[in-house]
Amino acid sequence: MKKSMINGYAVDIGGTKTAAAKILGGVVVKRMNKSTDGGLSIDQQLDAIEDILVQLGWQRSGETIGLTVTGRVSASGQWSAVNSDIMTELSEAPLASLATKRFGPSLVSNDASATTLAEYHFGSGQGANSFIYLTVSTGVGGGIIINGNPVQSARGLAGHVGFSTVKIASTLCGCGREGTVESIASGTAIARMAAEQGYEGLTGRDVFEASFYGQEWADRIIDKSAKAMAELCANLTAILDPDCIAIGGSVGMANGYIERVRRHLADEPALFRCSLVKASMGPDGPLFGALIYRTKR
Repeated sequence: MKKSMINGYAVDIGGTKTAAAKILGGVVVKRMNKSTDGGLSIDQQLDAIEDILVQLGWQRSGETIGLTVTGRVSASGQWSAVNSDIMTELSEAPLASLATKRFGPSLVSNDASATTLAEYHFGSGQGANSFIYLTVSTGVGGGIIINGNPVQSARGLAGHVGFSTVKIASTLCGCGREGTVESIASGTAIARMAAEQGYEGLTGRDVFEASFYGQEWADRIIDKSAKAMAELCANLTAILDPDCIAIGGSVGMANGYIERVRRHLADEPALFRCSLVKASMGPDGPLFGALIYRTKR
């Protein structure tokens, strides 16, 4: 697949930020970002999407629309929040049909799944046969490609590896499970753990900054996150044995984070260590992925 063949409008609704772009010939010619309001209903979400598209220059001209969203997107195009703490008003909505009715034919996918495809074709997964992308941001998600094919499932749960459990976690996750990777490794979890230690009102970024300046309490929190991700990587290696695992997201791309994950991964038996790299497409990953992802329906 050639990047230069990608054209259209892409909108990526993440847990914290919504990013959008107009892409022509594989080049982002216009982009915008805004905060995500997780308390919006599906109709309000569609209104927000339309407002963004219009600002990018969309004029109902039949151009391709790609939408990626946090949460679960089923094979039938139903959008559901898995972690209800992030998208509080979203239970289940027919996003694909509603988007097509409002905008014309639309490609709809989970944000991490779309990014996985973009990284595989144009970024850190190039040359791999089997590839896993992990995003550590507001939540923890991922996508899987085996023998060149994206792993998809009817309910859209495939790739939501952040809801698997790890030994060092015990907190109840917004997905309903206890001790998940997301409950200890995500930016949301990092901020929560800081508040539990008396440092209320800090964001994950604030905790990273405190760690950078030598605050031991902050360093311990960041290290817990990295240790949980290392265990996740070892587990995925045991199950799927990928050629490569890439880590992205605002937490995953933070200075020194992947090195911490590698150090903890080195404590695993050699058989369960994997090639671990940084994602290379940054914020463009979900936007390009949105325009090439095809759900099997």
